[in-house]
Amino acid sequence: MTDSTDPYVRYENRDGAAYVILDSPHNRNAISSRLVAELAENLGRAAGDADARAVVLTHTGGTFCAGADLKEAAAAGNADPDFRSRQMVDAMRSIITCPKPVIARIDGHVRAGGFGLMGSCDTVFASGRASFALTEARLGLAPAIVSLVVLPHIGTRVAADMLLTGRTYGPAEAARVGLISGAPEDLDGAVAAHLQALRLCSPQGLRETKQLLWHDVLQRFDTRAGDLAAQSARLFGSDEAREGLTAFISKRQPAWAQ
Repeated sequence: MTDSTDPYVRYENRDGAAYVILDSPHNRNAISSRLVAELAENLGRAAGDADARAVVLTHTGGTFCAGADLKEAAAAGNADPDFRSRQMVDAMRSIITCPKPVIARIDGHVRAGGFGLMGSCDTVFASGRASFALTEARLGLAPAIVSLVVLPHIGTRVAADMLLTGRTYGPAEAARVGLISGAPEDLDGAVAAHLQALRLCSPQGLRETKQLLWHDVLQRFDTRAGDLAAQSARLFGSDEAREGLTAFISKRQPAWAQ
């Protein structure tokens, strides 16, 4: 059982890289108020770490991130529904605006809002046991906010299949459609090789190039994040979403699937 004082996100410096580790396996590294705050804190630490040329965002347990903490959301009910949406936007922005390249090292499952964290990284490597599913539509929701960082990486036909069906993609298929950078047999070897390549680049060169890469996405944040957050908050407060969340927590099929 997790001690309430244990961090949800840990920080380590290894071989010239800052490892930011999602360490809340008891709830599958779900996006909670606490995890978002600790993630931002540790990314800020990495940004100022002179010994780190890049950041590796990884996890403990069999799930990289299961998305929103549905128990926290269900307990909150309609109390400030915009808050959860702002949490997701803040978590994604904290990764995108980190001045150092962020590599996602994924050795487990990614679900729903977990795509927001993964999609905000510059490079994503996943092991053979990783799996990916945007399941919001099955819960009476929509992947509103995470669409900001998912849609730029994949084509429209792939997006329609992934977002509308909620089906699970394996790592090879995810790499083929551009959702992730690669699915190497040696996950840690691939991360190490990529880190070595980044060490050949200057901190200024990496920082300025990263700004070029994310410029258009951040513009979409500025113009669309408010509307998408409002959509997400509205859906979380809907009758269908309450049924979907209750069914998920109760491990039963929602009314529309029976």
